[in-house]
Amino acid sequence: MSTFSIRRFSTPDTLQSIDPEHLITFLNPYRAFFAARGVELPASADVNAFDYDSLVAVLIDPGPDTPAPLIDALYYVNEMATAEGMDALLAAADAAGLTITQDPDQTPADVAVQVWNLDPELVQEKHAEQFLSSQRTFEHFQSTRPVPPRSVAPSAQSLRAMEHDLDAWFDQHRRGRGARVFPFVRQDGIWFLIRHGAPYRREGSLRDGEPSIVHYRPLKFDIVVYDPQVDELRINTTTKGEKTLYRETFGEHLFNDRDRFPETSTKYALEPLRSHGREALVCIDISGMEWVKLKEVHFLWGGAHGEIEIRKAADVFAAYEARGSKMPERPRILRASFEAKFDGARRPRTVTIKAPNVAKYTRDSDSLVVERWLEARGFIVGRESASDATGAVLASA
Repeated sequence: MSTFSIRRFSTPDTLQSIDPEHLITFLNPYRAFFAARGVELPASADVNAFDYDSLVAVLIDPGPDTPAPLIDALYYVNEMATAEGMDALLAAADAAGLTITQDPDQTPADVAVQVWNLDPELVQEKHAEQFLSSQRTFEHFQSTRPVPPRSVAPSAQSLRAMEHDLDAWFDQHRRGRGARVFPFVRQDGIWFLIRHGAPYRREGSLRDGEPSIVHYRPLKFDIVVYDPQVDELRINTTTKGEKTLYRETFGEHLFNDRDRFPETSTKYALEPLRSHGREALVCIDISGMEWVKLKEVHFLWGGAHGEIEIRKAADVFAAYEARGSKMPERPRILRASFEAKFDGARRPRTVTIKAPNVAKYTRDSDSLVVERWLEARGFIVGRESASDATGAVLASA
């Protein structure tokens, strides 16, 4: 079940922005629930027939009697009731041949409700696709095997088998069942969004002025990316157990090899900052980048107290030069943050690399350009040519 957070359904004004006919169709399956809460849904699409205040009072006060499908429907419609969500749904509805009202005065919530009424799965898919863009911190796991010579895009049957195996782990680890895997083909590989439950929650609440308890299982999204050009898996999730789950499950279902992406793999080394100094930031040969500055670096001195030294400046190398100094020679460089100016961008954006295999971008679209720069300057280690895989045609399931 989704987290019950319906910001755009929390006021009568917002509900009134949805065409009454579409709103009735949307809420009709739950007439009995609303009636039990003392709200009778109107039979006709008459805006004056709706008791919006009472309807909102029910929607912002979920309880054990609230139908799970209603919570999910409200969650997804809420998430897609934006200008960006409306554009995505209009394009998807047109491609799918869905007939929705051709009214130029429709609101984003209007479009989201209509598409949900016609095809809830399509709304969930578009929501998953949009979610990809908000995840920008990935841990990289490089393969130790030969690069496959062809596309590894999974079939629908393979995806179902993968979901079955993920469900077994999630269920055992108190996250519930119902995992879904959504594949998306992008320029840098196949992106998989994994939708699943998080650990159960019970929270205190007020209901009718009295203390009560709301209990639910939040919805969680993780991302796994397979890049065939370098034969590596990139993972965005929160726990070590989930990282291991995805490394092994995707290795098994894409390559029949659970150990293809070992946890001990190393991708990034930051030593070029010390060995090459400012020259490590040169990007004149990288299309799409104008300049790069080092703005933060972390050194591990270690010792009995595990000392870490952090140097920060608008330009770290310029700060060293101003003091007639340079980077210390002994401590290992753990992490570095760069400020990069990209072609066409009004402002520079931050890129952070944490050895051995974590990269964080302000925008995930920056990753292709940044990876080319990192490889050219020697920050990427252990990468072998994958030209055989580069020409593979990635086909969605």
